[in-house]
Formats: sequence, C-alpha cells, structure tokens
Amino acid sequence: MDLTQYRTLGRSGLAVSPLALGTMTFGTARWGLDEAGSRAVFDAYVERGGNFVDTADVYANGASETMVGRFVAERGLRDRIVLATKAGFATGNGPHAGGCGAKHVHAAIAGSLRRLGTDCIDLYWLHVWDGVTPAEELLDTMAALVRAGKTRYWGLSNMPAWYAAQLATLACVRGLPGPIGLQYFYSLVNREVEDEHVPLAAEFGLGLVPWSPLASGLLTGKYARAAVEASPARGAGLPREAAEAGAERPAADRRLDGANPFGDSLFTPRNWDIVEAVRRVADAVGQPVARVALAWVVGRPGVASTLMGVSRPAQVDDNLAALGLALSPEHRAALDAASAPAEPRLIYGLSRPPLRRQVVFGGSEVRGSMDASPHDGPREDR
Repeated sequence: MDLTQYRTLGRSGLAVSPLALGTMTFGTARWGLDEAGSRAVFDAYVERGGNFVDTADVYANGASETMVGRFVAERGLRDRIVLATKAGFATGNGPHAGGCGAKHVHAAIAGSLRRLGTDCIDLYWLHVWDGVTPAEELLDTMAALVRAGKTRYWGLSNMPAWYAAQLATLACVRGLPGPIGLQYFYSLVNREVEDEHVPLAAEFGLGLVPWSPLASGLLTGKYARAAVEASPARGAGLPREAAEAGAERPAADRRLDGANPFGDSLFTPRNWDIVEAVRRVADAVGQPVARVALAWVVGRPGVASTLMGVSRPAQVDDNLAALGLALSPEHRAALDAASAPAEPRLIYGLSRPPLRRQVVFGGSEVRGSMDASPHDGPREDR
C-alpha cells in the first residue's frame, strides 16, 4: 500500500490517502518546524502521492494554516489536495473566541479561508464540542456552510459519541448534509474510541481518522522511563504559540521532552508496559518500534486515514513504510492484549464476549457483525 491507494472518507465521495499529513508542527514553538522545515515535510508528502493535508486555526496562532495555503499555492496543487482545517478551540479571549456556536464558527471559517488563500475548504472539522451548543444549531450552521460553498464536507473531533450520534441522526431525518468523519486520539495507549465511536462510525458511515497514533512519540520507543521519571514535570496545553523568527529546534529535542499537549499524562506504568510490548513485537519482526505501532492503528476496523505528525522529512518515508507492514494475527493479538483496558466498564462488558456468552446467551457463542475484524479475526476483547 502507498499514498496513492486512496479510499473514500466514510460514506462520501471524498477520496483520501491512507495517511494524512498533520501540520500541528508547522510554525509551532519549541517542538515545531520553521517555514523551510515545514515546506520540506509538505513537499516530501505530496511528492509521494499524498493528497490529504490537515491543519487547524489554533495551530501556531494561525501560522500553520498560512503556511499550508502558501505551499499549496506555490505548487499549484489546490485541485489535487484535500484541504482540511478545524475550529472550536479558543483563538483569543471572550465567549465567542471559540466553541461551536454559529457566531464563532462563521467567523472562524472566514479567518481560515483567508489564511489558507482559498474560497472553499474540502473538509471542515469541529475540533471540540463546547458542552453547550445544541446539536440542532451546530447542524444548521454546518449545513449552511456547505450550501454557501465554504466547505464541501464536515466532520467531528473530540466530541462525546452521544452528541455525534445526535448530529448524524438529525442530519438523516432532516435531509441535511451530515458529518462524514470522526477524528479522535487512537493509539495503543488509548483505545477509548472503541467503546462507542468505532461502532458509531460503522453505523452512520463515518470514516475514522486517528490523531497521534504514536502518542506524541511515546510509541517510538525513544523515551527512557528512568530519564523521564527523573526529569522535571512537563506543562500541558494547546500548541497555540508560534515560533519566534530565527528560533532553531535543538536536534535532540523531542516533543514530550518539555511542554506539550499531553503534559506528563502519557507517562504511566501501563503505558510503559505497552511500549515494551510493542518493542518485543518489533524485535520479533525486525522493524522499528514506531512502524509497528503505526501499522497497528492503520489496520484497525473503520480507520479510513491516519494522521501522521512528522517533524522531519525523513519521517515521512518512515511512516509510509508502516503501510506495507502486515502484522501476523499472533503479533496483533499480543498488541491487543497488552493495550486492552484492564477493567472494561460493566455496561460494555455485558454486551461483549465472553461475558455476554455467559449472562445473555446461556452459554452459547453468538457473534455479531461488529465482532469480527478482517485483520484480526474474532476478537474477544470487544
């Protein structure tokens, strides 16, 4: 598989590469890239056939969008590139500087269109639910943007499954353009989306786009537990700050070495154990740890395209190699077992094997369409 083996995003006609270029590193302070470095990464991706580029208004205070728009224009790629951006997180002060209300979303897309230098976005993501905007209002807002030609499609990120289901259902009932994709944190160290969002995506025809499949680099195997635990605490927060002109990133500086979106939350005993499990599989198949971890995500049911957030051009090829790595059922099972939740919540356990076999079907094995994966075969952890 390579970047030119496109697939549609959910139940839509939008064809995207199996790996999307995430641009949170473009222009971001400390662990990000300057314009020259960002252009090199962009060039490496599109020269290998990639067509799915993802940014957000909050990245580097808009600098990421500006760079992406400039790179696309310089190479005359607008018709070829699927251009995606996001809104929802606050980009300033005040109650309408963020959120999902109509006032903010209309203002946000106007700013993104200006920075990207285009008259229409291909895929507009709601970056987060604000906890207050009714689904009816958000649906009307997004449908209006589609009708106005400001975006072709829209999707959801970082929202509760019940709210996403409400939006998708209302769109079907009212005959309005609904969401076509879900963009969520999905990796070996966080499989929360499998509880509700993966079944939701299958039911409504939404393509799943995992972000941070390598958990900001933790699953590269490059972090030493002893060194991390001996170092000072790391701050957390959104990558809003743009890098200062002329600022250079030290060659040895990694994303989780200082302030980052996750802070210290990824450094748990469970996650260190998962890293070691990935390392064992990587050693067995003779592949880098990061490649194995990424291949696991790419092969999950419902995944349409996976975001890669690279900080150097060479990492584009490193990530592409994961598309050609076929993990054996035994190795997938080992990774599934190592990353499975230690104590599944009762509400989910009751409806999944093996508990449902005992308490629902009287000891009989009854397997539904959502229980089998074409990659893994029968799964007993769902």
